[in-house]
Amino acid sequence: MKTWGFRKAAVALVAASALLASGCGDGDKKSSSWEGGGKPGSSASPGGEAATPEALPSTVAVSSPAADAKNVQAITPIKFTSEDPESTTVKVADSQGKEIEGTLDKDAGTFTPAKALPWGAKITVTVTGPEADGKTNTATSTFTTMSKPAKLIRVSSFLGDGQKVGVGMPLIVRFGRSIPESFRDDVERRMKVTATPAQVGTWHWTSPTEVHYRPKVYWMANSKVFYKVALAGVPLGNGYYGRSDLTVDLKIARSFVMTVSNKTKRMTVKQDGKVIKTIPVSLGKKSTPSSSGTMVVIEKKKKTIFDTTDELPAGEGYKTPIDFAQRITWSGQFIHAAPWSEGKQGKVNVSHGCVNVSEALGAWLFDRTLMGDPITVTGTEEKLKNGNGWTDWNMSWDEYKKGSYL
Repeated sequence: MKTWGFRKAAVALVAASALLASGCGDGDKKSSSWEGGGKPGSSASPGGEAATPEALPSTVAVSSPAADAKNVQAITPIKFTSEDPESTTVKVADSQGKEIEGTLDKDAGTFTPAKALPWGAKITVTVTGPEADGKTNTATSTFTTMSKPAKLIRVSSFLGDGQKVGVGMPLIVRFGRSIPESFRDDVERRMKVTATPAQVGTWHWTSPTEVHYRPKVYWMANSKVFYKVALAGVPLGNGYYGRSDLTVDLKIARSFVMTVSNKTKRMTVKQDGKVIKTIPVSLGKKSTPSSSGTMVVIEKKKKTIFDTTDELPAGEGYKTPIDFAQRITWSGQFIHAAPWSEGKQGKVNVSHGCVNVSEALGAWLFDRTLMGDPITVTGTEEKLKNGNGWTDWNMSWDEYKKGSYL
């Protein structure tokens, strides 16, 4: 019985040794990819408690333009990827290492240069993510912009810095070459208007080479307007690109609005909403009627000469010195002093389409008006044709908006 018990214990010891060997089989030849108890990949610690997963380092990369890309458009946005965009920074530098200013949209993973990148320049982009294990996570990429193109379009503004204009003045931008319709939405996106106080407005194309901007209602008196046209390096169709950017900073003056009624033969002048003068007028006779509609003062000449000898049939043309002339249409309608019709003003129409006022009141008006002050004429035989002057206010807001490609 004792011998049998000894053998039974020995068998149990061998079995236990075999089980131990099978549990750690070849432990010295194959390294385990996990530590502690449980299955590989579990978060159990040797003590049975869940361990906190170790944070993986964030990865960053420049996704566009491609590394070492050539002939890249100068307005190309730079795109990047990051596992932690909020903690990621982007630095863009030119060939001399000077940092390029721009707007970083971390949610979209995009850096947009504030202006066109230099022509034919090597650009370096450095994207830096958050630290991991005490090390910064950085990606660097370079690309080269296109050479300066031979086909460039000049962009200009009718208005300049520091000007003071009337509440009806449209902003006018002109191009040295026609802009194809398919590119006009891109152009509008790069023309930004900022009014202080803020005012709703829109662009309206008057021709393939000219675009205007007006607010929904007249500009607020004494407001400030700033606009930027950022078209340098922007494709404008048929292989052409924008030559340069421009900015204009101007001021809107007091509100000065003129209203003329053919029925009463009177002009009512309001300044900042209050009537300050009522002026007798003589409008165009039936054969040469004044236009009914809303116009603005385009230009002012204290003294000029109206010469229609080349425009009208022989014997009908005239050449007359004029004082205090204010153009309101391209076809030749003006507000001006007409001492020869003072006896008719306020009673009957005798002009060739102009708004005649007395010499004294012509001087009074001339001293107070500014380019862009609006004038509305009502009740005449002819309607104002859009395009005959700055007729931006001769259209309803809904009609005006249709001239925008956005």
